[in-house]
Parts: sequence; structure tokens; C-alpha cells
Amino acid sequence: MTALVDVNNFYVSCERVFNPGLRGVPVVVLSNNDGCVVARSEEAKALGIAMGQPFFEIQDKIKKNGLQVYSSNYALYGDMSARVMNLLHRFAPEVEIYSIDEAFLDFTGMEHTDLYARALEIRETILRCVGVPVCVGVAPTKVLAKIANRLAKKDKSGNGVQLLSGDFRKALQATEIGDVWGIGRQYAVFLQQHGVKTAHDFTQASDAWVRANLSVTGLRIKKELQGVPSVKAETEIPARKSIGTTRSFRQPVPAGPELRAAVADFAARCAEKLRRQNGQASTLTVFLQTNRFAKEEPQYGGAFSVSFAAPTSSTLPIIRAAHYALEKIFRSGYRYKRAGVLLSGITPPDQGAQLCMFDPVDRDKHQQLMTVFDSLNVRYGRNTIKTGAQNTGRQTRLTSQSKLSPGYTTVWEEILCV
Repeated sequence: MTALVDVNNFYVSCERVFNPGLRGVPVVVLSNNDGCVVARSEEAKALGIAMGQPFFEIQDKIKKNGLQVYSSNYALYGDMSARVMNLLHRFAPEVEIYSIDEAFLDFTGMEHTDLYARALEIRETILRCVGVPVCVGVAPTKVLAKIANRLAKKDKSGNGVQLLSGDFRKALQATEIGDVWGIGRQYAVFLQQHGVKTAHDFTQASDAWVRANLSVTGLRIKKELQGVPSVKAETEIPARKSIGTTRSFRQPVPAGPELRAAVADFAARCAEKLRRQNGQASTLTVFLQTNRFAKEEPQYGGAFSVSFAAPTSSTLPIIRAAHYALEKIFRSGYRYKRAGVLLSGITPPDQGAQLCMFDPVDRDKHQQLMTVFDSLNVRYGRNTIKTGAQNTGRQTRLTSQSKLSPGYTTVWEEILCV
């Protein structure tokens, strides 16, 4: 059996943990630069606020309906997610972290355990220890666990737990084909055109037809819906082949100094991510773009790549390379709306990368420095230690986070005072 644990309205729930006054009132969380809605409470959904809706379109609901609005506090959400995932390891031998607010638990070998009671215990433990509500779906396969979790969320009279076992045809008949995990929008339209309206209809199609039209992936989904485990668990997060950090600026940027500081921030963030997965990069790319929607303004976009003398994960040479690339593509007279840094050619340190006799970087010293660098930022909060090339302070004037909540668990100076 497999369980899917999913935090309800995760970003909103994180904000409510430290501000109980938000419970029962409509709340939304905005994207970078406070552009559009990326999370909604149930009360906000009831007001008709859609996912991805631009912020300016819901301004009237702030005063009229008491809508509470927050900027995305990703540092807080990431820390709260880690707390939830750490707790889940108490309840199953294998935990697959699927996203920031979802995880699969493998209950293999626990057939004699009361899994419904265990799911209730998971829900109660997370609510007590972290403060966020979750729903738990338990079923024979991962796809069925997704359906069970969805049913648990819909059942307002329930307790946030749904167990599918034995005959689960009713659950499949109540699930539209477009709501099945792994069935994309185009496939859903195709299946509906061929009379496949529900998950149960899909299980009645022949294996040959499913494989011919939806490939082997579609066949696996069908088997999962029939209660046959076919999607392997991934308990280890695969290393990324490239790492990027990009941002759209609040206001177009014509000047160089602010742009240099922003690019340095992006490069430092990429280096931090790179070291976290124990990798080293051989190539760095910087790109710039003007606002393509401002038709009356001159348009320009450029990108430049730099190859390191030897693969590195040190913040210092990565920022230096980013500034070099920026100088190559920067053109005065334009107002830049978006910029980004991408690291590629990522390999693990033990792979035996080709070194360079003329490499100016003392690799041993840089490795020691970065170890101290990261340990201090982990202990005291990100941005405790920064390079002189980066922006100072918690926010940059280039981005808009005017409704940002405090870093309750990530910034010493912002710990909640009672």
C-alpha cells in the first residue's frame, strides 16, 4: 500500500501558522514581483479568485471582502516543508518527496497495521508539530493514492483521510479522466473524444489501444488504476543537469550597477544550489531581456556563455564569470525587464574532472571557504554571509515583495515574539 500526504493550500497554511488571525478569512499568496495569484485559501476560492489571476484584477476584493494578500516567502515555505518531510520519516521506511508539499509513503510490509489509523496519526502529528493541515490518501498504487487524496480533500464531512482498498470502482467512476495523475490536458481531450470520460472508462480500454495511443506511460497509468503497482518510487532526488535562477524586475532597469548586483545575487544562488547537490559546473550563461510587451520601447535580448578553466562550485569565480558575461551582452539605452544565470555541464566532484595548469583558483581554499560560507548561512539564515558584489539587505529594489511576511523560522531578527 502507498500513502500520499499533501498539505492543504500549503503557502497559505504556512502564513496562518504564525498569524492565527488569518484562519477563516480569504487569503492569497502572490508570485514573484507580486504579479499573480499562486496560492489561495478555500475562502478565496469561494470568492471566485482563480489560480494565476493577475493581482490588479482582485484589488476590489481586498476592502470589499477582507481579502488578505501576501508576497511569496519561499525561505519560510521551504523550511516548513522540510519540517513536514522530516516528520513523515517516522511513519514509513521509505518516503518519496514529490514536491514542496507532497510526499509518497511506502507501506509495504505493513499489511497487518491499521493503515487508516496510521493515516490519522500522520495528520494529527503534522498538525500538532508543524501547524499545517494535511490530507492523506492510502491505496494500493501511487495513482490510486492520488485519487484517494483528492477524495479526502473533497469530503468536507470527513477527517482528511481516505482509504481505497478492495473494490474501488466507485472512486474511479467519480474521477474524471482529466483529474487522473499523469493524464495531461491534451491526452484528456483525446480520451474524451474516444468516449473515455472517467478513470473507470480508462481501465476498460484494451492494453494494445492504450499503448498505441498513450505510449508505455499511459499503459502504466492504466495498470496503476487497476491496482497493479507500475510507477517506481524515487526516494532519492536525481541531480539536476542544469541549475538556473531568473527574475523579472518590478520596474525595467536601464542602469548597470543595479543589474550587476542582481546578476551577482542570481549567480550566488545558483552556486548555493550547486553545492547542495554536491556538483560542480563547467559552463555559466547569463541572459538579458527587455519587456517584449512594451511595443513602444526598443527591444533587445542577449546571452553569453563562459567556460571555466576547470569545473567549480565556488561562489567567487561564478560571480566573476557572471559579471564578465554581463559585460559582453549589456547594451546601454535599453530598459531590461528580465535577467538570469544558468549553470550547466554539472558533474559530481568525484568524477575526475579535467583540471587546468593555469587555473587561478586555489580549489582547496575555496572549498574550505564555501563550507564555512554555507554552514553560517544554514545556521543563521540565508544571506547572513554575502559577497560584496551582491545586493545588501533582505530585498532588492529591483523586485517587488511589498507584502512579504517575516522570516519566522529563517531569520534570527524576525523570530516571532510572544
